[in-house]
Amino acid sequence: MIDYDKHNWYDHLFDLEGSMVREILGRVSACVVWALVVCAIQFVLKKNVSVAPLPHTLVGLALGLLLVFRTNASYDRYWEGRRLWGGIINESRNLARGAHAYLAGDAALVRTILDWTAAFPYAAMNHLRGQPGLGPGALRLPTADTQAISGANHVPLAVALRISEALVAARDKGLISDYVMMSLDQNVQQLIDYMGGCERIHKTPLPFVYVVHLRRALIIYCFTLPFAVVEPFRWLSIVVTFFIAYVFFGIEEIGVEIEDPFGHDTNDLPLEQFCATIEKNVLSLGSRSSRNGVPREADGKMRVEEVGT
Repeated sequence: MIDYDKHNWYDHLFDLEGSMVREILGRVSACVVWALVVCAIQFVLKKNVSVAPLPHTLVGLALGLLLVFRTNASYDRYWEGRRLWGGIINESRNLARGAHAYLAGDAALVRTILDWTAAFPYAAMNHLRGQPGLGPGALRLPTADTQAISGANHVPLAVALRISEALVAARDKGLISDYVMMSLDQNVQQLIDYMGGCERIHKTPLPFVYVVHLRRALIIYCFTLPFAVVEPFRWLSIVVTFFIAYVFFGIEEIGVEIEDPFGHDTNDLPLEQFCATIEKNVLSLGSRSSRNGVPREADGKMRVEEVGT
């Protein structure tokens, strides 16, 4: 994702990165060259190839509606992906908060839950991108555990299982009740639900027939456009073709860019940033506990000790 100042037009008006210019340059250039050929036939070879512009006017309206639907459908998927990752961030914080509050009687168990919780978003990101392992999320975990997890069929699910196993171990030690364990495990279930929502977006592209029909219509429209504008605009029809092709192909390419927002494209969601935020927030609870030095009894009640302010 590109950070920019939405109030300043001029700092990004001529940017190429993320503007889809590179992606559509070949198609637009082909339309411009074809418009030049049509103009040459019309005005150099003196052969009339112009057609009435009314059909292109009517088709252009329908094509505009198709492009609007395409872009709206893609943006809905983009925004839904952002909401799902917002849920992963919130549930990770809730899980870490609960573990820190209820399991402080066993510092090693708290650290285990916090480490696996911080690793979950990295596992989710890699899974959505078709990459193996935990990535940076494996740095704090034992090598044997990371190797076992990396070989799992569904790495995020395997990470979530480790968190649930740690909660069961806390219940078996008497640190928490069954009710508290179920409450904390609900956060783990939510993480898996959000992960499933991301997979739904990632594995379900827009219907093939819609995309193919739209692209065929775009090609037919843009390559026949010079015949409709060559008579009224003469040599300027090359410029007219350029602008119309740039707008139409650009809108279609925007839909392609944001349809699956979990990849490496310039305009995709900043998943690395989300993962780093979760890692920082979650692990800060463990360091805070170490600094404050507030031990708890096995029954979960805080000892009354003087804590420096």
